Amino acid sequence: MTPPVSIGIDFGTTNTVVALADPDGRVEAVRFRHRDADLRVYLSALSFWQEGRGASARTRRAGGPFAVDAFLEGHLGLRFVQSFKSFAASAAFKETRIFRDRFQFEDLLAAFVRTLLQDAGAPLDLASGRVVIGRPVRFVGHNPDEALAMRRYAAAFSRLGVGDALYAYEPVGAAFFYARRLEGEATVLIADFGGGTSDFSVMRFARSDGRLTATPLGHSGLGIAGDAFDSRIVDHLVAPHLGKGGTYRSMGGKILPLPAHYYANLSRWHQLALMKWSGDLQDLQDLARFAVDPAPLERFIDLVENDLGFALYQSVSATKVALSGEERAELHFRGPGTAVEVRRSLSRAEFEQLIAPDVARIADAVDQALASAELSPGAIDQVFLTGGTSFVPAIRSLFAEKFGPERVASSDQFESIAHGLALLGQLPDAERWAAGRL
Repeated sequence: MTPPVSIGIDFGTTNTVVALADPDGRVEAVRFRHRDADLRVYLSALSFWQEGRGASARTRRAGGPFAVDAFLEGHLGLRFVQSFKSFAASAAFKETRIFRDRFQFEDLLAAFVRTLLQDAGAPLDLASGRVVIGRPVRFVGHNPDEALAMRRYAAAFSRLGVGDALYAYEPVGAAFFYARRLEGEATVLIADFGGGTSDFSVMRFARSDGRLTATPLGHSGLGIAGDAFDSRIVDHLVAPHLGKGGTYRSMGGKILPLPAHYYANLSRWHQLALMKWSGDLQDLQDLARFAVDPAPLERFIDLVENDLGFALYQSVSATKVALSGEERAELHFRGPGTAVEVRRSLSRAEFEQLIAPDVARIADAVDQALASAELSPGAIDQVFLTGGTSFVPAIRSLFAEKFGPERVASSDQFESIAHGLALLGQLPDAERWAAGRL
């Protein structure tokens, strides 16, 4: 018997979406009220801070967009945690300490989902129906331990009252979302581009007596997606404006390059905030006194001191989006009340050159999915692209050239995976789709 309601959870590196489906095929994403907006996407982030002092201090937390609000409000000693999905399969990540408490990965995931449930616009009980949770085909990181990641997922959701959760590959969820538009048989390649991972699945769909059937044929994935493209823009346009490539005078009078490791923090905006508490800010201030040209480092210091990283990355992301429709876009960012201002033009051709190594690795992963399915590109009837990165022209060109533009379709719905996972939960044989049983 199918459940009255099934719940699909697309827990992403950058964003998380939850959807509900009923036996009649109706499906809708859960909404979150933030300020004056109803959001269907919940940022995969947590903020922790303390109220009170000493033994009476109480730890508070916020999730999603409310975590960013807390971060920008400047609570003293606040800990901001984002993209922690990246550590799911890392045996090297044992725990992190937040004030007096120790958090393992499963603790962070359970705390995050609890805040999401609290912020949902309507009551949401994970014990009330079948729960289908998405997982990447390949977890990110060096030598990822898939079994460890799944044990951590299971431990977290067990604490949330989910006794029989199913875990399905994220592109399989996207496939079920897409398959509703199919009228006959088709072999489909699904490409899911998230913030931290890109995943690919090949599936065979058919309809018999009005019922959709599907057979999984092959999968692949890699830890490169939209966040990597943003980082390429930051490294190319922003980092030189903040001193990357500059020099300073040593105590002995030698001219030395500025240490590059400070600029690695620019790859994630929240890492800039950590520089205020790690001692890196003081190091930058010391370097600025000996820099051959101190102005760029002073701008870097302003960026960190004034918590401008989030606003900077919003500008970077907007530039990337603009390049999907224009041949040239301008990155213009100005920090209010500071000397930080970046105004640089970037052509689509330059952007495509920057991301060429990433696109090449994505192309290799597509070939791996085809190889695992033992199919040639000509055997694919339809290609379905989902996720914001799928609108990057270089990505669309990759698929159009390999499969033909007439076979490529896409969706701008960030909730397509969660929708598909929820629909999958309505299938009588949903257990067959659990990852690892395909």
